[in-house]
Amino acid sequence: MATLILFGVFALLLVIGVPVAFSLICASLATVTYLGLPPIVVVQQVVAGAGTASLIAIPLFIFAGEIMLRGGISERLIGLAAALVGHLRGGLGQVSVLSSLFFGGVSGSALADVSAIGGAMIPQMVQRGFDRDFAVNVSVTAALVALLVPPSHNLILYSASAGGGISIADLFAAGIIPALLLTVALMFTGWWIARRRGYAVEPFPGMVVVAQRFVAALPGLLLVALIFVGIRAGIFTAVESAAIAVCYALLVTALVYRKLRWRDFVQTCAQAARMTGMILFVIAAAASFGWLLAYLQIPTAAVNALTSLTHDKNLLLLLMVLILLVLGTFMDLAPMIIICTPIFLPLAKAIGVDPVHFGIILILKGGIGLITPPLGSVLFVGTAIGKISIGETMRTIWPFYLAAFAVLIAVTFIPALSLWLPALLK
Repeated sequence: MATLILFGVFALLLVIGVPVAFSLICASLATVTYLGLPPIVVVQQVVAGAGTASLIAIPLFIFAGEIMLRGGISERLIGLAAALVGHLRGGLGQVSVLSSLFFGGVSGSALADVSAIGGAMIPQMVQRGFDRDFAVNVSVTAALVALLVPPSHNLILYSASAGGGISIADLFAAGIIPALLLTVALMFTGWWIARRRGYAVEPFPGMVVVAQRFVAALPGLLLVALIFVGIRAGIFTAVESAAIAVCYALLVTALVYRKLRWRDFVQTCAQAARMTGMILFVIAAAASFGWLLAYLQIPTAAVNALTSLTHDKNLLLLLMVLILLVLGTFMDLAPMIIICTPIFLPLAKAIGVDPVHFGIILILKGGIGLITPPLGSVLFVGTAIGKISIGETMRTIWPFYLAAFAVLIAVTFIPALSLWLPALLK
């Protein structure tokens, strides 16, 4: 009964439109009241959930991404991507995907990616004769790449939700090949649709222009190398790398690019604080929910229930993926990571799935939920920028869905795609 109350109240509040954080807290309060536990337990778990030391890296990475966003890095990354792939069929669509890969390494956020890259590329694509639905579809799906490349704060959150025993350096390395695979799949899909619709092809600007734009974008790209190499080599921790990223972003945008003015800096601080507050509030609220999951022994029950259906590893993996896909349509990524990690990670370990591999599966699957109604936040932002209804977008987005789902299946059933690079770098 307590389990039914916990999930029932949470689902009911989500359906009637209560924000996720409040839904989590109310469900936790209702459950502890039924169990006869003191309500102060919920408060204690909320405070403990926001007080994890490793979570300090999340607001710092968000701040660094906001600085680079307003300091001119997105313009230079788009310029570099345009020089590299703008001459391919559906050129601006290809530019949008490759720019998302570059910018994801700076922001680590799908929402920041679609806001920055989509905000710049979608209007340009419409002006150049691309259909609005194509411009929005390619931009929102390309934003998923940002979830997998360093410094993805969702990978940091997964590590914290798993009890901190999973190396963030390994997670950062594990996401690189799946991110590249997703980039290629989305670029191919964009090329195929552009070919069918007869979009124009632009001329290749030449290697000189490519070299010039690479040099212009290099200071921003070096941020990714600074974060990844520093953590991988053990020079500094994830939190220390986040602090260094903020200092580096300030130096590049204020002294090298000279684009960050005082007004921009104030707006950057306000936006970073707003986004940090939203994310940490959800994380804190989900901590009480997660504590009740453990108290009620729901992870153990889930393992027993699923393994009673079948002992085949591949079937259990597929079943988990399908369940998580359904859950991802009703939950944002951060609460889903916090709630689902303690439930499904023990099962993944029980059937021999590496925790690092499972983390990449969880993040990629959760990313697909961000572009799926009814709670697809990235989809909502993209359609707002493109000035198109969600219904119009959903009618033609299915090829990009298929591409993302194919990558998810490949990553799920070919562990080497996630685990080869971390093992090599060790």
